[in-house]
Amino acid sequence: MNWIPFVLLLTAAHAESPAPQLAEVQRVFVDRLTGGETAAQMRDLLISSLHNTKLFVLTENAERADAILRGAAEDLVYTEQFSATDRVDLRAGAGTGTSRSATASRGLNVSVGDDDSVSMHERKHEALATVRLVNREGDVIWSTTQESSGAKFRGASADVAEKVTRQLVEDYGRVKRAAAAAGSIP
Repeated sequence: MNWIPFVLLLTAAHAESPAPQLAEVQRVFVDRLTGGETAAQMRDLLISSLHNTKLFVLTENAERADAILRGAAEDLVYTEQFSATDRVDLRAGAGTGTSRSATASRGLNVSVGDDDSVSMHERKHEALATVRLVNREGDVIWSTTQESSGAKFRGASADVAEKVTRQLVEDYGRVKRAAAAAGSIP
């Protein structure tokens, strides 16, 4: 009997859904995020976004937390440059000779040219966060990666924080409903 396909299937199914332990989380500590100067701002945005859900008690004391949110974040502002040049050029020439006794000349000259040049500079703003929720034993019970180029009424970092929070709330609700259906959580 070959157990490898069964183990791989079980691992793949487990990776797609958050751990059932997520339903037991009540108090969360948001740790410092790695990834540049803007990671501290992303941490503050995550704290604010999570606090607004009223789903968890957020604490500044890691020892009191049921789970710790850890990860990395980056907010990049850069200019993307694009340059292109199209050129069409056609030249032709013709001529005849002259003699000493009589002057005769004929000539034909044709020249066509076209030159198109485009240079664009576009300012881009992108943010990315990869975070995980870790229980007291150090096991990862939830994770996500979110990115954004900004939203209509908020910047890229605020949009990423909102996306992380929305994903956590959805997964938390799914785990809670599954646990309630199984009768393990009232």
